[in-house]
Amino acid sequence: MHSPVMAMAFSLFVLCFITCTISGIVLFFFKSKQINAALKHPFLQHRPFHQYPLSIQAAIMLDYFFRLMFPGTRFWLIGNANDLLGHVDPKKTPLSLKWPIVGFWGSCWLGLIAMIVLWIMLYLGA
Repeated sequence: MHSPVMAMAFSLFVLCFITCTISGIVLFFFKSKQINAALKHPFLQHRPFHQYPLSIQAAIMLDYFFRLMFPGTRFWLIGNANDLLGHVDPKKTPLSLKWPIVGFWGSCWLGLIAMIVLWIMLYLGA
């Protein structure tokens, strides 16, 4: 039947989905203006945030996530985000602006891992 690992992975996946949904609604519908005013992504010098397509808006928020969570990293996309947002001090960014970004992208990445574990467990027949 089903193993405890599968039950835990499924529960984690559902929790990540709920967290991502709530954080995403708050992030994109209520807090985006405040976050962009405080963190000032370089893309916003070209046009306002809401004139970009949703994929670019999400990429801007992903850059904010990388800068806030991994400020000292210098490789790959994380390093690029740190170069673009070098003016942002993660320790001085208010928690009211951090939690929707970290909740949205953190639950996306953790949910992706949980989904892969679920697929592996289903494939192995556990």
